[in-house]
Amino acid sequence: MTDKTSVTLSYTQGILQAAERRGIPISPSLLEQVEQGGRTPMSLQDDIWEDYCKAADDPLAGLRLGLELQVGHLDLVGMLLMSCETQGEALELLLEYHPIVGEGGDFSLIHEGSFCQLVYEPHYQIRRRERVETVLACVLNMARWVTGGRFEAERVLFISPPGDQSEFYPELLQAPVSFNAPCNALVFAPALQSTPLIQTNRTMRDQLRSLADQMLKDLEHAGFSSEVQALIRQQPGWGKERIAEQLGMSGRHLVRKLQEEGTTFKLLRSRLLQHLAEEMLESGDAVTDVATALGFSDESAFSKAFKRWAGVTPAYFREHAKDNSHRSR
Repeated sequence: MTDKTSVTLSYTQGILQAAERRGIPISPSLLEQVEQGGRTPMSLQDDIWEDYCKAADDPLAGLRLGLELQVGHLDLVGMLLMSCETQGEALELLLEYHPIVGEGGDFSLIHEGSFCQLVYEPHYQIRRRERVETVLACVLNMARWVTGGRFEAERVLFISPPGDQSEFYPELLQAPVSFNAPCNALVFAPALQSTPLIQTNRTMRDQLRSLADQMLKDLEHAGFSSEVQALIRQQPGWGKERIAEQLGMSGRHLVRKLQEEGTTFKLLRSRLLQHLAEEMLESGDAVTDVATALGFSDESAFSKAFKRWAGVTPAYFREHAKDNSHRSR
């Protein structure tokens, strides 16, 4: 089974924008993949983080990034949290709707002694330290912003041991920091949950919450079609039965599950093959090579299918794409 978790495009763009500001090169092949869809698969997010941190060569890269992220980088969830009445309400909604931003980890709120802890548990392994630091720095910064600076952390906890330049953490986070902690968390006084937010808007909150509910449902249902698309991408020549077999089910069962998500195998496969074909043709690949790579019996069969999808022959599309490339230089 493929990993079907993902991250909102807004959050990914926050990373890429930071890379651009800092002159950090990200592989063009990764950038091309980001532009293809609305959400970023976790595997691609892993690769972007690896590229970003390796090129940044900065022990504080994750921390700095988290402090730079804005409300808009959290997709609809950022606006939803901002429109809440109190900090406590915003935290409750963060626990419920954080998968919209990213499915790479989970939040929980626990009471430990005379303090509250907003705990973050990551599920990824690649660049784990930097990504956890980004998340906690971002949440802390947002909490301060939406309360007009009245939210203060008693302490920030990190499971990781102190690393290079760890002495700068308290200064950057404006809070005491503990390493080798039992969890990754923001520690704060319970009374802060009643702190009013500076941009409360009940009407907006209710509208955004309805949209967030639908987005969560869409995330839950999008998983199976994403798995099917991933397999088609790996094996474009496979038909419905072969894909179903790989997923451990019958062809009929595959059809039913896709129907539940409002799509069909034929539609998914056609759209993906068209996209792959256009990519290869734009790169200058020969029509015959594209036909073979996508599993068509011959060039003629591919040409008929492509003309049905795009309205022009693959040869015309390839030449037209080449002309556009020359003109843009």
